[in-house]
Amino acid sequence: MSLKLISAAVLAATLSTAAFAGDMAFKVTDSYARSASANAKTGAAFITLMNMSDSDDRLIGAASPAAKRVELHTHLENDGVMKMVHVEEGFPVAAGEMIEMQRGGKHVMMMGLNGSLEQGAMVPVTLTFEKAGDMEVMVPVDLERKPMKGHGMMKHGKKGNGAGQGAGHGNASDS
Repeated sequence: MSLKLISAAVLAATLSTAAFAGDMAFKVTDSYARSASANAKTGAAFITLMNMSDSDDRLIGAASPAAKRVELHTHLENDGVMKMVHVEEGFPVAAGEMIEMQRGGKHVMMMGLNGSLEQGAMVPVTLTFEKAGDMEVMVPVDLERKPMKGHGMMKHGKKGNGAGQGAGHGNASDS
């Protein structure tokens, strides 16, 4: 065999192992995505992650071809108003534990959607972990999920401080 062919085989085996290791480190359940309307410029993905490994890890980023920008977000309440904030440091996921991304809480925020999120479509999302690396998941669009109760208006905060006065995102049922 040529050196090129052997190098390609080694590279393929290495990439397969990395993807397998990431898949084995985390189990994804109960994922779905939605947007506020057919013409919405933003959408969100909600995912439950179970850390199946023996070591703590941290979800530090996300990406998707469905949007121009993707960030990890959460909501903070300030004077009865829910504010959405970017969580730059990501979400810790302890060994053997899970985190639930739910409306009104932690989520993957997709900004500048490249098209509408249509019922039943699948959205590819790449989750990036500090230790486990990248993990691609296919998130089904489910526009029929009922909103969480008890969440009022939200404003988009700046860089995780919750104090920003960015553009409003409507009520919590929209994201």
